[in-house]
Amino acid sequence: MNRLSALINNIRDLMQGDLTADSVVPPSGYTANLTTFTAGAMAFLAVFALALSLATGRLADRWSDELARTTTIRISAPEGQMQAQLDAVINVLNTTSGIESSSVMSDEAQRRLLEPWFGPDLPIETLPIPRLVEVIEKDSGPDMEGLRLRLSAEAPGAVLDDHTRWRRPLVNAAQRLRTLGTFSILLIMGATAAMITLAAQSALAANGQVISVLRLVGARDVYIARAFVRRFTVRALLGAAVGTGLGMVAMVFLPSAAEEGAFLTGLGFQGWHWLIPALIPPLAAIVAFWATRGAALRALARIS
Repeated sequence: MNRLSALINNIRDLMQGDLTADSVVPPSGYTANLTTFTAGAMAFLAVFALALSLATGRLADRWSDELARTTTIRISAPEGQMQAQLDAVINVLNTTSGIESSSVMSDEAQRRLLEPWFGPDLPIETLPIPRLVEVIEKDSGPDMEGLRLRLSAEAPGAVLDDHTRWRRPLVNAAQRLRTLGTFSILLIMGATAAMITLAAQSALAANGQVISVLRLVGARDVYIARAFVRRFTVRALLGAAVGTGLGMVAMVFLPSAAEEGAFLTGLGFQGWHWLIPALIPPLAAIVAFWATRGAALRALARIS
């Protein structure tokens, strides 16, 4: 309770301020500009790091969900046996529980599927290309091992692909990119703390004579440090607010998510995720508070 009361009192004193103590810190100068610019620039970068992490996660989750309910059966057989094996596959699928629907992919659909690799003029009707059957699963899904056994017995030329090898890299990529985004935000916070610490130390060194006079009249180091903490915390909060606002404006002008799932067309925020960047300015203020407080107390201990 005593620590909580002390923390509440410190926050209240920080917000109310002390005009006499605030005069110790110069209201302008390169330290003020450095603190504000650093907080704004880092907040701007944090918005993009956060947007990249969230957008990548959304894209990977969407691909994984779509592939999780989709299964493809590839049928390779001589021309005279293709239709018989195709009918056998459809019969197996119609009598298998856990399958919502199945459809044979048309030649035109297969041509569009192969077009990015072979061009639009691929003579698909003259090539021995396997026939594809797209299967949409129910939420429970079928028994994959049992389905494989039935297909191998009734349609030897059919190969079941449940897209497991596609889903696993997507999930791994999403986890790594989310981790990278979190690590980037932590680096941004660390860089912000380092720059604000340097600015606070510079301001303390520039006001060494004023600090000595304040000590002579009875001012304690905590009283002097509080002035620096409040001033630099407010500067960091304002700079981060401006940087976050500019980052949000930049997000608005990015291309919206495309139906094709293109990675570079969905980097903005969606839904309630637009509220998350509002946490950046308070976090910047908290970082500035502790960085300035530690730097001020250490610097005051060295000033004789």
